[in-house]
Amino acid sequence: MSKLIAENRRARFDYFLEETFEAGLALTGTEVKSLRNGRANIAESYAAVEGRDIYLINADIPPYAQANRFNHEPRRHRKLLLHRKQLDSLIGAVQREGRTLIPTKLYWNDKGLAKLELALAKGKKLHDKRETSAERDWQRDKARLLRDKG
Repeated sequence: MSKLIAENRRARFDYFLEETFEAGLALTGTEVKSLRNGRANIAESYAAVEGRDIYLINADIPPYAQANRFNHEPRRHRKLLLHRKQLDSLIGAVQREGRTLIPTKLYWNDKGLAKLELALAKGKKLHDKRETSAERDWQRDKARLLRDKG
């Protein structure tokens, strides 16, 4: 049973999520302690290729309150830990096919390690977003009608 730290709920609305990967994170001690307090934000973050590695960019892990001058930078680039074959396939998809790497969930796995669910995604156009919104509204209305009538 994994414990959720942060979730990017807007990802499904803004992107077509094609495939997901589980990645580890290279974190400092104060970052882990801040995550243990359940404080993080990955809503505006994304993953980018730098050299032969992939980094998590713009993820906000607030400073740990009890740490003094040894605290971490809240929005620093964090290296994602993946197998080399996964890295190569993701880098190829980003560079050749123009895909985007979007973090969807940040959680603790069964061993107590911080993991990031990373999705290979394709951006939605405005009409796709409208279609998604209309479908969601219809599902809500349908559920309401079924609940009231039956």
